Amino acid sequence: MRKIAIIGATGILGKPVTQQLIQAGFEVTIIARDVEKARNIFPNAHIIYGDLEDKISLFEALKGQETIYLSLHVSKVAKPSDFIPETDGLLHLIEAARCNQIKRIAYLSSLVKDYQGQNGFSWWVFEVKQKAVQILKGSGIPHTIFYPSSFMENFDKGGFMSGNWMNLAGKTEQKMHWISGLDYGNQVAKSFQILSDENREYNIQGLEAYTSEEAVKLFISNYKIKKLKARIVPIILLQLIGKVIHKVNYISKILEALNKFPEKFVSQHTWDELGKPIETIKDYTLRIQKETDK
Repeated sequence: MRKIAIIGATGILGKPVTQQLIQAGFEVTIIARDVEKARNIFPNAHIIYGDLEDKISLFEALKGQETIYLSLHVSKVAKPSDFIPETDGLLHLIEAARCNQIKRIAYLSSLVKDYQGQNGFSWWVFEVKQKAVQILKGSGIPHTIFYPSSFMENFDKGGFMSGNWMNLAGKTEQKMHWISGLDYGNQVAKSFQILSDENREYNIQGLEAYTSEEAVKLFISNYKIKKLKARIVPIILLQLIGKVIHKVNYISKILEALNKFPEKFVSQHTWDELGKPIETIKDYTLRIQKETDK
């Protein structure tokens, strides 16, 4: 299976996976709502229009494809009553996939979603992620589901860096196994190379386990493009602001889960089948600075 359609290629985590799949020699087709944006990021890729809300566009976009990779997320401003790509969109996609005889769907989920129900924690976004897994498993189409821990891309492309500040929320009670999108992308590519019609689930974790405070300190010590400082925002403040600002409520919820989720190392099977990650936080920090200099 060499032909892969990707939905979510332009996102923080979709981009490195798409790059690694292209580098591995797969025939990649990017399905995007904003074709121009996708073309600016991947000028040499095959890009066609498709929208998870538009079933007809999916039927057309999947013609001639063999497999699908999904990198979806719930918008920070979404409400439960909205169209949700990871559930409503996934149902549309599965219908289109069946009609086009797609042989495999690979989906980026979350390891931290399993914090749902612990310590009284309840969040509709984690319910969505759990439901998406069940939808995919019930589709009858061979599937690969990836459950990642924490990505290093969050340091410079996600929520940590703002100007010269690295923002932390509250105190992290648990260590997280940090992985780079490049290492994860290589594991995704390997999965498409070795799997045929079996179902697989993979936990995705990196070499090093640090609290957010420890990880950010390490990133700052190796980052030379500008002088960075860490600051801690009380999570209770975010929770109070989140009562009136939807986006802040999302941020406070995900940070609460990340801070408290009792993560253990559970990825040996993944390393055995898909390869062991190679990048440390220091390696990642040095690499992104070299890429910036080019």
